[in-house]
Amino acid sequence: MRRPSQRRAGCAAAWCAALLSLAACRQGPSEEAAAPAAAGHKSTPELEGLTLKPEEIRKAGIVTARAAPTEHAPESTGYALVIPREAIAQAVAELTSAAAVERASRAALARGRSLAGTPGAMPVESQEAAERQAAVDHAALVLAERRLSASYGRNAPWKDDYQSAVLSALAGGETKLARVTFPLGALGAATPAKLRFLHLSAAAIAGGFESVSVWPAPADPNIPGRSLFALLKGGDASEGERLLAHAPVGAAEAGVIVPFPAVVISGGRYWCYLEVKPGSFVRTEIDVSMPTDDGYFVRSGIAPGAQIVTRSAGELLAHELNPGTAADSAD
Repeated sequence: MRRPSQRRAGCAAAWCAALLSLAACRQGPSEEAAAPAAAGHKSTPELEGLTLKPEEIRKAGIVTARAAPTEHAPESTGYALVIPREAIAQAVAELTSAAAVERASRAALARGRSLAGTPGAMPVESQEAAERQAAVDHAALVLAERRLSASYGRNAPWKDDYQSAVLSALAGGETKLARVTFPLGALGAATPAKLRFLHLSAAAIAGGFESVSVWPAPADPNIPGRSLFALLKGGDASEGERLLAHAPVGAAEAGVIVPFPAVVISGGRYWCYLEVKPGSFVRTEIDVSMPTDDGYFVRSGIAPGAQIVTRSAGELLAHELNPGTAADSAD
C-alpha cells in the first residue's frame, strides 16, 4: 500500500508532464508556420542600384532619355536576295519578241483569209503554211508568258498585263525584286501585306525600309521554307545584295523601345539602367527577343516615361560591379 506522501509526489510528477506536453503542443504550430515563411523568402536579393554625384555623372558622360510609349507586332525573320535585273530583262525581252512575232504571223494569216475567193487569193499550200506559222508563234508566246509566270509567280503585279510599267521598271532597274525565304512554320497561311528589310551591314542597322508589294514565290530548292517576292524601290538595295527581312506574325503589343546603346550584358543576361530619381540608377533586366530598327522592344519591366540611360551605361555597370576601381578611376 502506497503512502500518502508517495501519492502526492506521483500526482505532482504527472501534473508537470501534462504541463510540458501542453507547452509543446502550443509551440508546434508556431514553428510549422514559420517554416513556410522561410521557404517563401527570396534567395536572390534585388539589385540595390547605385547613386552618383552630379560631378561623377558629368565626368562619366551619362545621358538619359524618356521611354516613349509605342506599339510593336511580333515578327518573323527571313533572308532575302535582291535578284539581278539581267535575268528579268532577258525574260521580258523574250516575251516582247515572241509577242511581236505572234502579232506579225497572226496579221499575215488574217490577210490571207481576207483574200480567200478573190483573184489575189493565196495558194492553199501558202494558206496552210501561214496557219501553221501562226499556231507555232502563238505557242512560243504562251511559252514565254508561262516561263515568266513560273519564274516570278502567278500572282505578280503584272499578271495578265505583260506591257505593265512595273515589269518595264524591273527590267530597267528602276525597281528591284527581292526573293525572301522564311523558315518553315514561321508565317501563317496568309501572305503579309508588306515586309520590312534591313541591310546586313552593322553600320546600317537603323536604315530599314519597306517593300512596295509582296506576293508568293515558287519554293526555293536550296532552302526549306516559305518564299515570297517583294518589290523594292530602286535606291533601297543593290542587285545581288543579301538582306534581312521581317514579317509581322501577330497583333501589335504595347511597350517601349530600349535603344541599342543603352543595353549592357552581364552574367549572360541583357540589362539597361533606369534613373529612378536624380543621380540614382537601377539596373533592369530586359527581353531582347524583339529587335527593331531603333532598339529592342520591351513589353514589361519598363514603364513609359521612365528615364533610360542611353550613353555610358557601361560606366555604370563597371561602377556597380567594382565600386573601388570606379572610384579610383574617378579620382
